[in-house]
Amino acid sequence: MTEYAFLLPICLFLLLGVISPGPSFILVAHIAVTKSKAEAIAVSLGMGVGATLFAIIASLGLFIVLDAVPWVYALLKVAGGVYLLFLALKMWRTAHRPMPQHRNYDVKSNLVKMFLLGLLTQLSNPKTAIVFGSAFAAFLPKQVPDYSYYLMSILAFVIDSGWYILVTVLFSTRKVREAYASSKQTLSKIASGFMGVIGVKLLVDQ
Repeated sequence: MTEYAFLLPICLFLLLGVISPGPSFILVAHIAVTKSKAEAIAVSLGMGVGATLFAIIASLGLFIVLDAVPWVYALLKVAGGVYLLFLALKMWRTAHRPMPQHRNYDVKSNLVKMFLLGLLTQLSNPKTAIVFGSAFAAFLPKQVPDYSYYLMSILAFVIDSGWYILVTVLFSTRKVREAYASSKQTLSKIASGFMGVIGVKLLVDQ
């Protein structure tokens, strides 16, 4: 098992990256306090799948293409920035709406929608592919043991989805929801503002 010890620093590197506040954190916290725990968990699982895709991209070496071909990387950043600005605008426009107490909707359809929302939000920042690539390049041994890339992909999913499920549990408690409800409009606009700033940064930081 010692040949897999390199996975520990990779996991720590990825954990430090995922706990840094960003659009994913803002989105999960917002869904947890304004909708339901189930919907926020669906978003969290979407984030985990997105992280897994980035791990696969890094393991295949495709992140080198993003780093070496400026226009591809720039195009993905523009697409990601526009998407985050869209989410920010949507959050801003619904800030004044009261939090629903009882809602009737197609649960399965809505959870799928939330899952895709989490997945697209995670994939909206191509810089994450570079982060994964950097982690793998820094800590992978010259002779990579069998199944390492499978294990890293699984760990990427567990770390990302696990962290955001923890955020969901913390933000979906009754006390937090009640506190948020009392100043929903202001807090939603602040969250929207942060999301918008991140989107603009992706657009202009080429």
